[in-house]
Amino acid sequence: MKTIRQLSLVKGTQRYIFRYPAGQEADVIDRFAALASNRKNEFDWFDAAVLSYQMGRRLETELDQKLAGTL
Repeated sequence: MKTIRQLSLVKGTQRYIFRYPAGQEADVIDRFAALASNRKNEFDWFDAAVLSYQMGRRLETELDQKLAGTL
């Protein structure tokens, strides 16, 4: 069974929730970029950067935990 990950962002009255299978992070970042480039919604490049950063921190933490378990 694949792990499903979730990122969320609340911005004013908007709520953005992204659920995706582990290993599909690049596709999600592409989606952030597509949303940010569309001026018809409130999701902007700062929001994309915040969510990308959160994703990176989560991956970093998981990697650190795996490495600590192997030492």
